[in-house]
Amino acid sequence: MPDGLHLFLDSLWPIVWGGISGTIPLALASFAIGLVIALIIALMRLSASRPLAAIARGYVSVIRGTPLLVQLFVIFYGLGAVGIVIDPWPSAIAAFSLNVGGYAAEIIRAAILSVPAGQWEAGYTIGMSRGQTLRRIILPQAARVSVPPLSNTFISLVKDTSLASLILVTELFRVAQRISAATQEVMLLYLEAALVYWVFCLVLSGAQGIVEKRLDRYVAH
Repeated sequence: MPDGLHLFLDSLWPIVWGGISGTIPLALASFAIGLVIALIIALMRLSASRPLAAIARGYVSVIRGTPLLVQLFVIFYGLGAVGIVIDPWPSAIAAFSLNVGGYAAEIIRAAILSVPAGQWEAGYTIGMSRGQTLRRIILPQAARVSVPPLSNTFISLVKDTSLASLILVTELFRVAQRISAATQEVMLLYLEAALVYWVFCLVLSGAQGIVEKRLDRYVAH
């Protein structure tokens, strides 16, 4: 067996396991926290309170206007420089969550705005408060609208987690880096990592398609 193929096969499972044990949990935790942040920011954007809306707009502007890598470095290295030391994993989760929050907030806000105004009036007509109408009528409909773009955001996040290797978080790409450093087979290992990322994203895209089809049938009926 050629040396390259032997190395490829030997390193495949460690890289895949790095994705299963590191990349996916990191992405899931960050996405879940990011969605909570996004919902809060989206509601602040829609608030009648100008200060709240201004704070939310500023947050979205900063997150969308600065690179994710810079955000990650500010949290891990920047805060460490002023005495606030955060371990690599919490730093990565914080950076990715804040980033997801900035982007997903606009998706959720647009989804809420896409619900016809008559739905609000229907809630008020049957005696619901604004909060009850939002929770029981508006958000469930907005959730169905936001699934496709939010799914794309999650798939992008899975790829973006490779940046966590720069602050020594052990995930898929970090494992590939370690093996390439030991074997000096940089091109082979990085291409292998790219292949594993691609397969992960194919699986997630397939799951996204299934969810969207089910939601379409639900909405249609």
